[in-house]
Amino acid sequence: MEQMGGVSGLIYSSIPILVFVPANSLWNLTVAIYAALGVSLLIFIVRLVRREPIQPAISGVIGVGVCAFIAHRTGDAKGFFLFGIWTTLLYAGVFVLSILVRWPLVGVIWNALNGNGTAWRKHRRTLIAYDIATAIWAVLFGVRYLVQSFLYDHDETGALAIARIAMGWPLTAAAVIATVLLVRWAQKNEDSDRSDPARDAPGPPAVEITPEPPAR
Repeated sequence: MEQMGGVSGLIYSSIPILVFVPANSLWNLTVAIYAALGVSLLIFIVRLVRREPIQPAISGVIGVGVCAFIAHRTGDAKGFFLFGIWTTLLYAGVFVLSILVRWPLVGVIWNALNGNGTAWRKHRRTLIAYDIATAIWAVLFGVRYLVQSFLYDHDETGALAIARIAMGWPLTAAAVIATVLLVRWAQKNEDSDRSDPARDAPGPPAVEITPEPPAR
């Protein structure tokens, strides 16, 4: 959430889109491009003045700039959304691949940020929890790609903007909540395993019983 600028960062990310589509409908593509770039720069200035984290705002300006460049090169307003569409497909592929190779990306990122190493992979229930959390993000990005690419192919620029916002921060917030719950459950399992050393301790040695010879 900090990397995305918190709740305000998620909301700010929708503003350039809300400006771009009406500006394109009322005037033309050039005006829409400059309007989207202008509002992204304004968001950057607001964050700077309010002494909020500016990294999300910088990323937003760069992202809008790339989208605006693609729209300018394609000469079509729907090109503004093309970069985001292909990015979601890439994200979905990376998350799925991480599950297949047994290094679920949510677990890798979470434990790397907290300096926990890779011991979490030795706990089966923990690994399953991270698999589920990673799968949630893979599905989220996959559904985004399918819906938005369909609208892109059918030249539904207005509906594409609505889908981009509706499937943006609301679904992201839901995925974050699910991830936090699963991560807490995973950590609880790890703590339980550490506090119960007998669970992994070897059992008592087997006693070999020699049968008595039959009585004569």
